[in-house]
Amino acid sequence: MRAVVQHGFGGQDVLRLERVPRPEPLPTEVLVRVHAAGVNPVDWKTRSGGGMAGVLGEPPFILGWDVSGVVEQVGFGVTTLAPGDEVYGMPWFPRAAGGYAEYVTAPARQFARKPSSVSHEQAAAVPLAALTAWQALVDTADLQPGQRVLIHAAAGGVGHFAVQFAKHLGAHVIGTASAKRHDWLTKLGADELVDYTTTRFEEVVQDMDLVIDLIGDGQDSTSTRSLRVLHPGGLLVAIPSGVSPELHQAAQALGVRTSPFLVEPDGPALTTIADLIDTGAVAAEVAEVFPLEQAAQAHARGENGHTRGKLVLSVTG
Repeated sequence: MRAVVQHGFGGQDVLRLERVPRPEPLPTEVLVRVHAAGVNPVDWKTRSGGGMAGVLGEPPFILGWDVSGVVEQVGFGVTTLAPGDEVYGMPWFPRAAGGYAEYVTAPARQFARKPSSVSHEQAAAVPLAALTAWQALVDTADLQPGQRVLIHAAAGGVGHFAVQFAKHLGAHVIGTASAKRHDWLTKLGADELVDYTTTRFEEVVQDMDLVIDLIGDGQDSTSTRSLRVLHPGGLLVAIPSGVSPELHQAAQALGVRTSPFLVEPDGPALTTIADLIDTGAVAAEVAEVFPLEQAAQAHARGENGHTRGKLVLSVTG
C-alpha cells in the first residue's frame, strides 16, 4: 500500500511517499481502507521531534490519527462493524495509528459510523479536533447550560468545534479570534468575540466559569492571563502546553482550578458527534484538501498558522 513515511525527525521534507506492507487486523480489530486523513498540529509537532514523538519513539513511522474510510476486513470477535461500513475515528492516539496511508488497523470500538451527510474528506476533519473539544467540555469541565465559557483560538480546528458544542450545551460562548473570522464564528454560535490582534482579552472578559485554552503559555502567556478572567472556583483547561507548577500555584492563589488534558480514542462520543453533524447542529470546516503525496505541502500550510478549520489529505477515492 502507499503511505507517507518519515525516517527521521525534521522539516516537511522528511515526509516521503513509499510502498509499505498492508497491515492485517488482529482479533477485535478492523482493517479500514482510508479514503481521507485529517492533518493536525500534533502531526507536524511530532514530525519535528515534539508532540507525540516521545510516545512513538525513533522513526521510521507513519503519522496521522484522523481517518475516514470503509471497513475492508474484520478480525475475530468483531460484532459492531462489518465489511462495507463507512467509519471514521481517531485510533490508537497517542500511539501510532498510521493514518497517512491507504489502510489502517485498530480496535473496532475506536471507530464509529461516519456521519452519513458528509464526505470522507469532511469526516476526516472531525475526530481528533472534535473529540478534544467534546471531552474537554463534557467529560472534563461538565459544562452546564447557562455557564460562561471562553474559547481561545476559536477559529481553529478544535476551537470551531468547541464553539458549536458549547452553544449546543446551552453555554454563553465567548471566543478569541481575528476580526475576519468573527462573522463566521457568530454563525457557528459564538455570543461574543474578542479580536486578539487589537484587544487584550482579560481587559474585556470576566466572570467566566470555564476557559478552554488552545494556545498555551508559550505564546503571550495565554494560560496565565486566563486565570484572571475566571470567577472563584472557575476552571482553566490547558490543552496544548498543560499545567506547569507555576501555573498551578498561580491558580491556587486566585482560588481557581486548572486541568491538563489529552484527548483519547472514543467511539461512543464519535457516534454522538456524527448525530450532531447529521442533524445540522454541528459542521466541520475544511480549509483545504491535499492529495496524499502532498502531505509535506499540507504540513507547510498548517505550520503557517491561522487556518480556518481543518486540513485534510485525500487518500483513496
